[in-house]
Amino acid sequence: MSTPFEERLRAVARDRYHDRHPFNVRMHRGELTPEELRRWIRNRFHYQRHIPVKDALIMAKLRTPELRRMWLRRIQDHDGQQDGEGGIERWLRLGEAAGLDRSLLMDEAGVLPGVRLAVDGYVNFCRLRSPLEAVAASLTELSAPDIMRTRIDAFEQHYGWIDAEGLGYFRGRQSQGRRDSKEALALVLDWARTEVEQELAVAALTFKCQVLWSLLDAVERGERRMTGDRPEVGDRPEVGECPEVGDRPEVGERPMAEKRP
Repeated sequence: MSTPFEERLRAVARDRYHDRHPFNVRMHRGELTPEELRRWIRNRFHYQRHIPVKDALIMAKLRTPELRRMWLRRIQDHDGQQDGEGGIERWLRLGEAAGLDRSLLMDEAGVLPGVRLAVDGYVNFCRLRSPLEAVAASLTELSAPDIMRTRIDAFEQHYGWIDAEGLGYFRGRQSQGRRDSKEALALVLDWARTEVEQELAVAALTFKCQVLWSLLDAVERGERRMTGDRPEVGDRPEVGECPEVGDRPEVGERPMAEKRP
């Protein structure tokens, strides 16, 4: 039986997840133009390539070999254990299936400033915050498997010009997301025993939702920014700011041997 704290985390991951962003809604309805879809693939890759970077920063905070081995697997999932493997490689293949050369994806010069800012903010959050907060921020994965299934269906139905072989990343993340979110949720529930710790965890997850939402804001407005048009205010969810680093107590991690409530 889930606790009220767990229900709060699940509610944030469900209600503030970026599947509700207008750009994602249009994507899943089949309303994006090829140019819009390519712009998303290119800029989202900037986020994808930094996933193992943020995971390495989290892994460095974990104090037991068991936890580090568990988190190391996440890095290997994205980087692969050899060339031609992993989530980053599969995203490059998605780009190629959509008509983007991988050299273009690898060139960071064309990344939208708003995307760069969102990604940098998330990486620095994982670098500077406690293990509890860094792991809690990853709990957007609670909603990831469902959006992957929706995305696969949308691409197959509406974007047939993209080769089906390019959808390998979405297919792989369905099972990986379920496994990763289960492990991370168990850690957060174990570590966040006090009200202060639980509030920090909820704030961290809220911040991550804001990162993903802001990334899509930048992608959606990318064409307007290039033409000089003033973008309209987006339908951003009302969310609170994550507390400043200096305004929180130090929160460590507890050994895995301790049982969560």
